[in-house]
Amino acid sequence: MTDLYPAADQRELLRQAATVHTAASADVEAFLRRLPEVPDPADITEYANLLSREEQARADRQAAADAAGLQLPSLESE
Repeated sequence: MTDLYPAADQRELLRQAATVHTAASADVEAFLRRLPEVPDPADITEYANLLSREEQARADRQAAADAAGLQLPSLESE
């Protein structure tokens, strides 16, 4: 029997992860554009949540890039 929904290849998974990361980054930018001059505790909480989501999306994108064969050498000095 033929699979009607073949598994996405690694490149497609990487594209999807990049799309999610881009959206998360755009949400951080939108928040910063509407941030009041004096942030209140709710603003700080929202910012923390947005940053956490963006950081997780970046990590997921990097994992997808690694799986697609786009491993980069470390840029950190040893």
